[in-house]
Amino acid sequence: MIILGIVLIVLGLILPALVPTFAFAHLLVVVGVILLIVGIVLALVGRTGRAVGGRRHYY
Repeated sequence: MIILGIVLIVLGLILPALVPTFAFAHLLVVVGVILLIVGIVLALVGRTGRAVGGRRHYY
């Protein structure tokens, strides 16, 4: 999720320069930032070693 967020942010910043008619670059950046934040939060919660949401492991 973190990697996907970073990729979407980079694409959102690069695509408007390559394709001038690309109108949805801001959406890619916003979705990328949201995925990045959620991924970091889940990674930090997963490293605490405690059960989250009633589950000790997510398989």
